[in-house]
Amino acid sequence: MPADAGDRSAGLKGATPAGVKSIAPPTVPGPEQALPPAERYFNREMSWLAFNHRVLEEARNETYPLLERLRFLSISGSNLDEFMMVRVAGLAGQVRRGIDENSIDGLTPSQQLQRIYAGIEQLVHRQHEVLTGLTRLLDDAGIRLIGNRKLEKNEADWLGDYFDEHVMPALTPQAIDPAHPFPFIANQGTGILFSMVRASDGAQVHEMILIPPALPRFVRLPGEAACWIAIEDLVRRKASRIFPGFRIHGSGVFRLLRDSDIEIEEDAEDLVRYFRTAIQRRRRGRVILLQLQDDFDPAAEDLLRTHLRLDHALVIKSRGQLAMSGLATVVDEKRPELKFEPYNPRYPERILEHNGDCFAAIREKDIVIHHPFESFDVVIDFLRQAASDPDVIAIKQTLYRAGKQSAVIAALIAAAEAGKSVTAVVELKARFDEEQNLMWASQLERAGVQVIYGFVDWKTHAKVSMVVRREGEGYRTYCHFGTGNYHPVTARIYTDLSFFTADPRFGRDAGLLFNFITGYIEPKATEVLSISPVGVRAKLYECIEREIAFAKAGKPAQIWAKLNSLTDSQLINRLYAASAAGVEISLVVRGICCLRPGVEGISERITVKSIIGRFLEHSRIWAFGNGGELPNRRARVFISSADGMTRNLDRRVEVLVPIRNKTVHDQVLDQVMLANLIDTEQSWKLDADGTYQRTDHGPKPFNVHRYFMTNPSLSGRGAALTKGRKVPKLALRRGGATRA
Repeated sequence: MPADAGDRSAGLKGATPAGVKSIAPPTVPGPEQALPPAERYFNREMSWLAFNHRVLEEARNETYPLLERLRFLSISGSNLDEFMMVRVAGLAGQVRRGIDENSIDGLTPSQQLQRIYAGIEQLVHRQHEVLTGLTRLLDDAGIRLIGNRKLEKNEADWLGDYFDEHVMPALTPQAIDPAHPFPFIANQGTGILFSMVRASDGAQVHEMILIPPALPRFVRLPGEAACWIAIEDLVRRKASRIFPGFRIHGSGVFRLLRDSDIEIEEDAEDLVRYFRTAIQRRRRGRVILLQLQDDFDPAAEDLLRTHLRLDHALVIKSRGQLAMSGLATVVDEKRPELKFEPYNPRYPERILEHNGDCFAAIREKDIVIHHPFESFDVVIDFLRQAASDPDVIAIKQTLYRAGKQSAVIAALIAAAEAGKSVTAVVELKARFDEEQNLMWASQLERAGVQVIYGFVDWKTHAKVSMVVRREGEGYRTYCHFGTGNYHPVTARIYTDLSFFTADPRFGRDAGLLFNFITGYIEPKATEVLSISPVGVRAKLYECIEREIAFAKAGKPAQIWAKLNSLTDSQLINRLYAASAAGVEISLVVRGICCLRPGVEGISERITVKSIIGRFLEHSRIWAFGNGGELPNRRARVFISSADGMTRNLDRRVEVLVPIRNKTVHDQVLDQVMLANLIDTEQSWKLDADGTYQRTDHGPKPFNVHRYFMTNPSLSGRGAALTKGRKVPKLALRRGGATRA
């Protein structure tokens, strides 16, 4: 990092810019206020656990290929790790500090921890049940997870040689006694404690071996038949080679997770230096979870409990595999018949009709790209063309998560090296991507890119590209607004929307957005965009109030929304008020939902569903009937980078983007939003008691992901829209769904 890198964040001292305040209109009192919080809202953390149960249930989905089912089990494990390291660790910290801030449903941190810990133990138990079932099916398919099973002689011999050559040199056994301090165990560290007797003098000895993170999580034995063994099982099997002259009486595998959140201090004078040290501190956070195999040696367990600070930490004993996330290694087994058939995304015909000229295609008409069904290459090509085009004079780009091998970063560097003015807003507070983003920032700065780190208190979560191009006598601004990250890997598995426009109004507003981030110049008024934390909440409230007014006037009143999470009590209360006033509300909320649907007098006109499937539903969409039944041409439609969470509305820089072009409007509303609402094969319905039930497939099952994989989109098709294969029209039928 150049010496002056810290100077850019020095002006951030003192939190938010003077005069910039979140707009949060007062909550409208409604009938829901008569109910206690526990009856008005679901607990956020318990709702998250319910979401991860839905993810885990996909590992039991018999319609999926076997290794894809194992992948969902692995995902449920990595999800749980992050939940423990951030959300649960945060609650434990509140308990330690005596903070009694109640949750949305009225629970204290201590009460929440009790319920969460019980829920996590249930989830872990369920994970092992699922793994047991999958292990049998994998055996039948010729993929063996060895575990504690007996090995053939040739297998044992090969593993012995592999251990001696590749594993043992990396291991460091450490005695646990007064002469040897208890070793530090890193976050997500796995180790083995051995209880032994030294043959020479009969002395009892405890030894610990920590598994180096550089070793493979699983080792595959050679041969056509796939045999996998976890690295910790291999070490236990070969322990006698590590400890000659000792009799091993007992051993146990353990794993721990630590508090991994990074709290930003208001007086952080150098944000870059602060994050570099904070990342190091995170690796040494308090223990929040200790997992032990159920055959763990009692004496060794007592030793662990004595040396680890386990106040408010969860200790779980379980059989077999401890880190379900590690099963992702086995999923990589080259058995294509046991995985989803590869999917190749489409490339928009309209850009091809312009010989790959993104600017010409966007100039002709706004385009929306539906990832992953349509290629993320469009976004990369847009930036690459901007980098190489001699008429492009400036590029401005937000970067929240860009991945490890980012073509976006390469394009920005190429543009800067070509002499263009390039500004990159790199968000250092993107959780678990902080280190990666610091590296990208350093590379960008060396290439001459002006790197901005945004606000101390607020994350810049908006996904925006802005390209200024010299055309004729003036300049034209081309913009990209996304609901997802500029991350080429997640773009293949997350469903997101990329909206491209050359409308001057969007260009002017995008300029105001970047000036807000880079210079704290608050956008007092915008033409089309709503920007949080100063405008998204207010715009959503305005749209909800309009629907309430339509309902009171006896006109059709409807709201559709698609979100990842809905937790903000004020926004939920607005939706409750709309329901009570007669507005019909249909929500697709993939993950956490604190809104309680179907409560008489409060939310009986609100339905909530969650879609879990091959692709992770990630796009955020709002649609308001505007005096008519949805879908209709007059509907007000928006895409956004923001979820329905307080942090998105009040503590992040986000954008809410109106969709006005007819074809794009039709695709987002009549195709994307409607397909999500009528899906029956991958949907779960949320009931008023907080339980989720799989949707009945019905006589004509509909799978939203299969539909988009096999049917073209409406936008970006150019002449193909009129000459090529027609897009099957979707229709909504009250009391059920149909497809015309």
